[in-house]
Amino acid sequence: MTKPPASWPAAGRPAIVVTGASSGIGAELARVAAREGLDLVLVARSAPPMQALAAELRAGGMPAHVVPLDLASPTAPAALGAALAARGLHCEVLVNNAGYALLGPFAGLDAAAQLGIVDLNLRAATALALAALPGMLARGRGGVLNVGSTAGFLPGPNMAVYYASKAYLRSLSEALWAEARGSGVAISCLCPGPVRTPFLARAGIGRARLFRLLPKAAARQVAERGWRGFRRGRRIILPDPLSWLTARAVPLLPRALLLPLVRRWQRPR
Repeated sequence: MTKPPASWPAAGRPAIVVTGASSGIGAELARVAAREGLDLVLVARSAPPMQALAAELRAGGMPAHVVPLDLASPTAPAALGAALAARGLHCEVLVNNAGYALLGPFAGLDAAAQLGIVDLNLRAATALALAALPGMLARGRGGVLNVGSTAGFLPGPNMAVYYASKAYLRSLSEALWAEARGSGVAISCLCPGPVRTPFLARAGIGRARLFRLLPKAAARQVAERGWRGFRRGRRIILPDPLSWLTARAVPLLPRALLLPLVRRWQRPR
């Protein structure tokens, strides 16, 4: 069994840690969060796009640090804690945005790649929260913004592991919101619908009829509304009309009707 990560540094300058910050929603959340004037710590596997983003933020007078890291590695939380300590920082806000998806039938997709979704979307997000939350609760401030999806509101045939990972993240967020209530620490889950980002192409989602037909929100708009909802203490943040409709309509629809429809419209073409 993997040893739980130790708590991150409690002393130093406050920082906002954004994972998956190399593109898409993560990069836009970093831009929005930078307005708060705290140090920004950008974390992802790919360094060059984060270095470009950090240079952009620094040009605007916003301190930014780049930590290239494979968050799917069991040693990543400790490595990130060490990177914070080396820079004299503590995590004031954690934005758990890193994640990926795969399109295709569960039994037909590569098993290692699907387990990688579990490692990054579930295990890494949980491990980082375990490392960050004790210090936040001790200080009585800060928070965790988990980036989920409307996929977390229903099972997803032909994207089974990804949908399940987002359901887990939504459930975890709501439970932590209840545990932290009244402590001064905010916990939120941002649940957008499809967003115009490189994420869709990397996952091969463009091959599914469902995602070709659905409207796509702008990443900047999702980030703006997500950060605003987080700072207002919202438990679940639905940043666009499609996410709002999905969250309210899905619980009313019988699974026997819904699942065959999702399977059909989400079948790779």
